[in-house]
Amino acid sequence: MEITRTREVLEAAHRAWLKLADLRQRRERYKNFTYGRQWNDIVYDSDGRTISEEELASRCGRTPLTNNLIRQMVKCVIGRYRDRRAQQGAKADSRVRKAYSVNQLNELDCRTLEEFLISGCAIQRVVKEHRPMGQGVWVDNVSPRRFFINSINDIRGWDTELIGMLHDMSLAEVVMRFSHGDAATADRLRAIYRDMKSGETSDGFFTATAGRCRVVEVWTMESCETVECHDPETGTMSRLSTEAAEGLRRENRQRQSAGRPQLKWRKTTDIQWHCRYISPRGDLLHERCSPLASGQHPFIVKLYPLVDGEIHSFVEDIIDQQKYVNRLITLIDHVMSTSAKGVLLFPYRQKISNMSWEDVGKQWSACDGIIPYDPRNGEPAPQQLVSRGGDIGAYDLLDLEMKLFRDISGVSEALSGHGTSGAKGNSMYENQVHNATVALADLLDTFGGFIEWRDRIMIENIDIIN
Repeated sequence: MEITRTREVLEAAHRAWLKLADLRQRRERYKNFTYGRQWNDIVYDSDGRTISEEELASRCGRTPLTNNLIRQMVKCVIGRYRDRRAQQGAKADSRVRKAYSVNQLNELDCRTLEEFLISGCAIQRVVKEHRPMGQGVWVDNVSPRRFFINSINDIRGWDTELIGMLHDMSLAEVVMRFSHGDAATADRLRAIYRDMKSGETSDGFFTATAGRCRVVEVWTMESCETVECHDPETGTMSRLSTEAAEGLRRENRQRQSAGRPQLKWRKTTDIQWHCRYISPRGDLLHERCSPLASGQHPFIVKLYPLVDGEIHSFVEDIIDQQKYVNRLITLIDHVMSTSAKGVLLFPYRQKISNMSWEDVGKQWSACDGIIPYDPRNGEPAPQQLVSRGGDIGAYDLLDLEMKLFRDISGVSEALSGHGTSGAKGNSMYENQVHNATVALADLLDTFGGFIEWRDRIMIENIDIIN
């Protein structure tokens, strides 16, 4: 029965993974644009065959040029976030400051924000476990490439029923984590992964990179029997496992003999988060209930904006403008490279006989050169031809696209530190920066809410450890 349930959970996790395929594909495109790989979009050539934009431009005799404005925008927003965080100061609680320091959360959160801007996904995982740095509460970033979740529409994530991630572990780590020191279990784990296939990449659901073991961590919300207990002495309510019933009976017998108020308890059905670590073949490696104080799964997730379940990132809004900027710069470069620049028009019959064409070229390019020529009736004198082929309106269009880029992104010149002059007072500049930040307020405040929720989960479990 347990084997069947484990495989059902693995199949449900796989279905959730497949539903996020479009998100992973779009994220890869947005990541390429952010880091300068901006000519990889697939288009059709004149024969109807698929081809990358870079190859198509090269076939047309143009050199694909990239002016990466997206990366600068992303760095600007992250810089504004760092500045806002610095103004807020350090956390007051010494244990929280230690957790921030040990986990390097200042850096970790900035990388999470970078992912949030690129893909619209901020995902972290809070766990209580022993690591080489010691026992504690640890925070890890989770890549959307390895993450899956059931279809949700609640921006708070309260309709989550299945969630998890993919791990690539060494065999030694698998044995260390899941054998719990039992030799027979360790041999079983080695046998499971002895003939397991691996690949060159870990982009698939079931396949790990060469030399690694794929482990699927799946958290599901499941119903279970619990004991609801009321203590009249303290006036508190608690929920315990069904195994605690015998202990409650013993406690009541002792209280009865001492004349104390007895515990009142009843069995009821509750829901809890249950975790399973599963191999790609459906073998159950380990299972447990949530160790967190709240009883929740360990993932802190913010998907933006999640309107009707859709995710749309900051970078997505400005990709079209980035592509037009690249095309215009490439066009201008191509026009300039094919336009006449300093071409000498020298009538053939006006060249004197004792001077070669090579000598004419050298004298023309020399700063003090002299070119004798034999003027003929009605023929024009030698002249230099300079074309203004670049003046085709491309510069005006490029300037328009740059303005649209700033308007659509919400990152103005004032926010990026440009467009300032000594004629502007400090108060006017600060006012411009404040107004510019308003355009990003929703994005940054949404991410701030993600950080607050992560800190709450972390603090609750620090209290338990300490």
